[in-house]
Amino acid sequence: MISTRRGFVAAGAALAGTSLLGGATQAQAAPILRLGILGDLSGPYRDLSGSGTMACVRQAIADFARSGTPPQVEVLHADHQHKPDVGVSIAREWYDRSGVDAILEVNNSAIALAVADLAREKDKVFLATGPATADLYGPRCGPNHVHWTYDTWMLAHGAGTAAVQAGGDSWFFLTADYAFGHALQRDTAAAVEAAGGRVLGQARYPFPQTTDYSSFLLQAQASRAKVLGLANAGTDTVNSVKQAREFGLTQRMRLVGLLCLLGDVRAMGPEVAQGLMLTEPFYWDLNDRTRGFTQRVLPAMPTGLYPSTNHAGAYSATLHYLKAAAALGVPAIKASGRAAIAQMKALPTEDDCFGAGRVREDGRKLHPTYLFEVKAPADVKNDWDLYRLAGTIPAEQAMRPVAAGGCPLVKA
Repeated sequence: MISTRRGFVAAGAALAGTSLLGGATQAQAAPILRLGILGDLSGPYRDLSGSGTMACVRQAIADFARSGTPPQVEVLHADHQHKPDVGVSIAREWYDRSGVDAILEVNNSAIALAVADLAREKDKVFLATGPATADLYGPRCGPNHVHWTYDTWMLAHGAGTAAVQAGGDSWFFLTADYAFGHALQRDTAAAVEAAGGRVLGQARYPFPQTTDYSSFLLQAQASRAKVLGLANAGTDTVNSVKQAREFGLTQRMRLVGLLCLLGDVRAMGPEVAQGLMLTEPFYWDLNDRTRGFTQRVLPAMPTGLYPSTNHAGAYSATLHYLKAAAALGVPAIKASGRAAIAQMKALPTEDDCFGAGRVREDGRKLHPTYLFEVKAPADVKNDWDLYRLAGTIPAEQAMRPVAAGGCPLVKA
């Protein structure tokens, strides 16, 4: 059964289940932008998605409203359940019958690749703020989507290269057995080998039904590798790190979270996660702008949850999409997804989560990426004070070079 929630947002105000079109005649005639958040509401990535994404999309609409007269925006929310047939069915229903102009998030790479193809077929917009496969701006790039937040190449380049340079020159991978996990392992292995390291083995586990990683961790232990690369995300990462510590792997192996976000680290706790290396393009306590954004959105976030990189990506992409709508006009942006994406590429990006950046010709959003190390418990001041900044990768270096991606949109 498809789980769907609907909220209506205008000028930053949300009225769940209530139409905002019952006012003046002018308001009734105004075109409405419809956004669909296709995410994980009940599965292993629910804390990286779910209500937190809705809060950040609403915050983007509220922040944009301060710059002038905002368009009316209707926001839909549905659970893809990590099932490609379910996710594609929702996306097709939204594009064909619900009048959705742009779908965002889709934090499952297999579903995201299918939605990207569907957006191109329907001439709609896909704001890929949740998936990680770098193929979205490589061989599977297209004129109707942008790849926003992170990707497997970016994560691999940061964490993989840094770990080898720090002495972690032999790797074993624990990998979720689907498109995202495969891509993350592939790109990290290439970065490790390019830096002079070796891959000694891998263990791929069924996703999303696996909760016991003991047999896979025993394989990692037997490999005698120095680094255990976690090619997974969400509760899978949390559970695999906890079990790795229980098995004593952390006494002789360095753990590298290849898509490990702040909420995951908090779920582990600093006692378990200390020393874990990871890369993220957003951290709430990175600078004054990220702290300001966090304070604005925190009251609307699920209780006890701070915004993560995924949430920040949804905020950033929504804000830029609204800027494109203001520049091109809502009727034009609704009429052609290709025109909307072209306008997003033409405008520089600027927001409190990622700072200044741009959308490249292959559809990749460029922004800096940061290498973090999880603090020791003695250094942690509060529940969300968990990262030590270990390095910065500038925006133009953080993503795969445009010429190396194989994107057919890029002219030789």
